[in-house]
Amino acid sequence: MSLVKRSSVLRGRGEDERALRLLLDGARAGSGGALLLVGAPGMGKTALLDLAAAHAGPEFRVLRVSGVESESRLPYAGLHGLLRPIAASAAASLPGAQVSALVAALESGTGASGLALPAAVLGLLSAVAARQPVLACVDDVDLLDPASREVLSFAARRVAGEPVALLFTAREGESWAEGVPSRVLIGLDPAAVRELAGDLAPDLAPGKLAEDLLAALDQIARGNPLALAELIGSLTPDQLAGLSAPPEALPRDGRLWREHTNRLGALPEEVRRLLLLIAADPDLDVPTLIRAARPACALTALEPAERAGILRSTGDRYDFRDPAMRGVAYYDASLFRRRSAHRLLAALLESERPGAGPAEGERAGQAEGERAGPAEGEHDLPIGTGGTRRLRRAWHRAWALDGPAGELADELAAAALDAPSPHGHFEPYLALERAAELTEHHNPAKAERLAAAARLAWVAGRPQMARSLLARLRNLTTPDDLRAHVQLLHGSLELLGGETGSAREELLAASAWLLDSHRMLGVRALVKAADASYRAGDNRAFIAIARQAAALRRPDEAVPTQLMFEYLAGMASTFSGSHREAAAPLRRVVELAESVRDPAVLVWACVASMLLGEDATAHRLSARAVEAARVRGAASAMPQLLEYMIYPEIWMGRYASVATTATQGLRLSQETGQLNTAAQHLAWLAITAAVEGDQETCRMRADAAIDLADAHDLGIAGAVGNWALAYLDLAAGRPADAANRLRAERRNNHVVIKVMATPHLIEACARTGDHERAGAALRVLEGWVGSTRSPDLRALVARCRALLAGPGEAEELFREALDLHGQGMYEFEAARTRLLYGSALRRDRRPGAARTHLHSALETFERYGAGLWTEQARTELRASGEPVRQVLSATTGQLTAQQLQIARMVAEGATNKEVAEQLFLSRRTVEHHLRNIFSRLGIRSRVELVRLMS
Repeated sequence: MSLVKRSSVLRGRGEDERALRLLLDGARAGSGGALLLVGAPGMGKTALLDLAAAHAGPEFRVLRVSGVESESRLPYAGLHGLLRPIAASAAASLPGAQVSALVAALESGTGASGLALPAAVLGLLSAVAARQPVLACVDDVDLLDPASREVLSFAARRVAGEPVALLFTAREGESWAEGVPSRVLIGLDPAAVRELAGDLAPDLAPGKLAEDLLAALDQIARGNPLALAELIGSLTPDQLAGLSAPPEALPRDGRLWREHTNRLGALPEEVRRLLLLIAADPDLDVPTLIRAARPACALTALEPAERAGILRSTGDRYDFRDPAMRGVAYYDASLFRRRSAHRLLAALLESERPGAGPAEGERAGQAEGERAGPAEGEHDLPIGTGGTRRLRRAWHRAWALDGPAGELADELAAAALDAPSPHGHFEPYLALERAAELTEHHNPAKAERLAAAARLAWVAGRPQMARSLLARLRNLTTPDDLRAHVQLLHGSLELLGGETGSAREELLAASAWLLDSHRMLGVRALVKAADASYRAGDNRAFIAIARQAAALRRPDEAVPTQLMFEYLAGMASTFSGSHREAAAPLRRVVELAESVRDPAVLVWACVASMLLGEDATAHRLSARAVEAARVRGAASAMPQLLEYMIYPEIWMGRYASVATTATQGLRLSQETGQLNTAAQHLAWLAITAAVEGDQETCRMRADAAIDLADAHDLGIAGAVGNWALAYLDLAAGRPADAANRLRAERRNNHVVIKVMATPHLIEACARTGDHERAGAALRVLEGWVGSTRSPDLRALVARCRALLAGPGEAEELFREALDLHGQGMYEFEAARTRLLYGSALRRDRRPGAARTHLHSALETFERYGAGLWTEQARTELRASGEPVRQVLSATTGQLTAQQLQIARMVAEGATNKEVAEQLFLSRRTVEHHLRNIFSRLGIRSRVELVRLMS
């Protein structure tokens, strides 16, 4: 099936294009030069030459030639192809000796030693360039004849003062000419890969080329544009639909396959045999390779492959320079040779087992006409350890068909389930897939192995593979117990990549099957079904599931199961508005989490901590969950775990950390096909862009998140995206627009995000005079915050009350808010409170008092890079009658804005009491800040502080 259309845009080559423009600009100005583009086949070298020629346009005289291997033995064939269009017209301006040398080279392929010919070529280019600048493009210069290469390298080093640009391309690893600047073309980054995929397959519906399928293709292509184009063009309808596994290698009818096979075919037979072993087992170490090569020397035998740029040494192993070459080296070999290679590798691994006879590997190799086995008395390094070595040995035996199929399947399945963690090429899910292939159709183990393979593929972050494995179960008879596990996996896949309503129904059905036979899994399925409702913003469905769960509780539940039941109870009470009733089960969740290691369960404890207003605890639990998932190799869990790490970071105003976490989460979500989680990370990135004041980026990210939310019924992502746009409106001084966005029920139907955005809604409504709506929102916020112990959240409530208070009441509430901020961690929100307070003081004709708070707010906003908020603070300062200036210094830049203000006042002689009264803080809060100031600045007394600040 061919979907590929040629793109007119070079994706991901902006830096390379700038280098080409710089070269051409130099030639236009009479100061030309040369540039060599180096890269693997398919990296876009020729496309960049085309781009350079297009940029040169009719202003330049463009000359082109391409190296052809069949002409590489014809002296000066390359020069003939490049210079023939201009030789006749320009040669007359050259000295006689140079003309003779040029004619001899171009017409008969002969040349004398000395400078006559190189000087003639340089003079010829200069003569043409006197009339118009010259761009000479030489593609595959490494395939030109040596004589032409030598002359061109001479010219390349001497065109700096001429209106001539020489542009060359060569294969990676080729050394051509000293003194010629070069650029190495690397693989496209993930963003460019996605853009290129969209260009190559425009006929597909948006989103049809699934991100996880694209990630699987790029595992082969590794950013190589031509490889990606050929892989996309080879996809079948079943592969596009996720019903079949993605390709394992480049398509055989493609240009890259032919190029790679031609390069391999030029190598000696022994080299190709060793390359096949390396392709069959990327973990093969050098000592084992030496044993496999006996009596030849592997290191010597592989030198031609290294010289040809096919192989490189990495520590104690060899690796293919171009990752796509591995698949070609393996699949281009005959089935007999592949089985022989696997049999030899299995025998070598067998000989490393404790108690295995040293001659076993040798006998197995000789049986296939191969040479193997260590010399007598030789001590080789072990190939692997424990379960990994066992898996590799079973893998090679299974592919060699070295025994009865049933026995091989049993051995491989057992080794895969015993493997300690995913191990590169030898992924347990691939081993289980092979074990299922070797298992007879009527054997129940076949379905069990496919299901287990699907689960491990999902854990490893390969949902495309998981779906294709599950699709094969449709033609098999599966027992009820296995069917329930399969349905749980289906629901989990749908939860993070499909429609939330469908996911909920599948997970509820799985739970009904599992509660009796696998209780913990059954409860987990219930909580996941509730999570689907949470993501959709369907509070009623969540509460109904929680009630169903409450009726199932037993007094003797395991700790993780207890935690899940308490989580459902606490969240249901929260969604019902009974915040004080929710506090007890939510606190119990946090307590139980201390003895839980499962990252998926720790996530729910993170949510409970956040609803209790304990952001530091929530962040600690989410970090624990992320680390546990990393240790387990649970790639599929990482995007969602990072998502929950962001919640407390948002509350604490750690926006730089939010941007880093969300960027990583978005990339992992896209690679693993988790569109629902990708939408959430996009929405959080929109929030960070709003904080920075980057209006275009904020809108772009928010719109993308909202589009995904609409397509997948994701109330939470849609609500965050809308909140980001409202936040941007508020920061840009558009409170009416912000209020309208946050009042829209369709976009604000997720209770958690609605509460998080409530302080912004109240501020926007207060500034537009809608006190009734603001008061109603404040009552909701007060109900939740009253159930927490968070001084930060209570500070936000006090600030909101101040915004709605009458004359004479607001000041005391602002002071209360600042005092509470001083006890907490929300530095950015403290600055926002100071901005609002300073603005109120200025309007009350108290500019001196206003400036104190406005300066502090400005310092914080500048440090956070919050452009629009910085401008608001500067505007207020100017309105208060004081010019704006920078107040941070290198010495005190490590202090927070409030700490810096306190340090200055103390350095000027103020007592703790005077500082507290002027900044509307408690004396205890001032003392707390002063201790932190001393600690951060490395001082011990006020005297040292005075000396430092002066």
